[in-house]
Amino acid sequence: MFARNYAIRKKEDAPAATARLARVIEEADAVVVGAGSGLSTAAGFTYSGARFDEHFADFRDRFGITDMYSGGFFPFPDAETRWAWWARHIMVNRYVKAPGSAYDDLLDIVRERDYFVITTNVDHQFQMAGFDKKRLFYTQGDYGLWQCSRPCCQKTYDNETAVREMAARERDMRIPRELVPKCPVCGAPMTMNLRCDDTFVEDAGWHAAQSRYRDFLRRHEGLRVLFLELGVGGNTPVIIKYPFWNAVARSPQATYACVNMGEALCPGDIEHRSILVDGDIAETLASVKARLAKRLD
Repeated sequence: MFARNYAIRKKEDAPAATARLARVIEEADAVVVGAGSGLSTAAGFTYSGARFDEHFADFRDRFGITDMYSGGFFPFPDAETRWAWWARHIMVNRYVKAPGSAYDDLLDIVRERDYFVITTNVDHQFQMAGFDKKRLFYTQGDYGLWQCSRPCCQKTYDNETAVREMAARERDMRIPRELVPKCPVCGAPMTMNLRCDDTFVEDAGWHAAQSRYRDFLRRHEGLRVLFLELGVGGNTPVIIKYPFWNAVARSPQATYACVNMGEALCPGDIEHRSILVDGDIAETLASVKARLAKRLD
């Protein structure tokens, strides 16, 4: 509906926009959070630069890989090397908590409110921070899950035990051959449960989360709902951005808020019910949290 009908809103003073956002959150009947990679970046999960060099300097030097994202698509020479990369990637981006406070602050903001989260992030940071699992919909997969590469069935498999062993036994950017994962059903190579093509497995848990999300939206139709978009880029706008715009356009009581440095925009149709913060997500969430706390004191 809004793919071409958008406009960058005239920049609003950041403190004023943050104050308006805090007020809308306080008055909302429900908050729907739509989170993209920018939220994890704001929390400290950067995929390039110093953090990449700290964990992947050897892969950089041998293969010329320059960041974690592109490394996931690199044509490694064999399965042992590919899974050495992925084991390390999973360990530093899934089984540790992000160092920043963005997720914690967001939870403090919505904890006592009726909320739901839809996210394209696959790093498990919402649950690491303590968000209710039944209020989360991970649309694009999870670094903590594997699936059959064919796939022979719509099942996913928890990988933590196997990944930790891979990481512990890796030598010279290779894991032992016996640790290369195979599908327990058909014996085909395993792969990451990440939406890259039409082989992505949407298992029973994925469908249950989708149903809970749809039910949440249905139950709050016509109410004062804040659609809060955090760090969503333009790669997959049909998952969060466009549906949020359309939901606000359909509901006169709803508000759209976008916090995204350099990419805070909205359609002209809903500009009068939008809050655009062109700034740092972590700083904005910390400020909103402080304002809400001050009002409660």
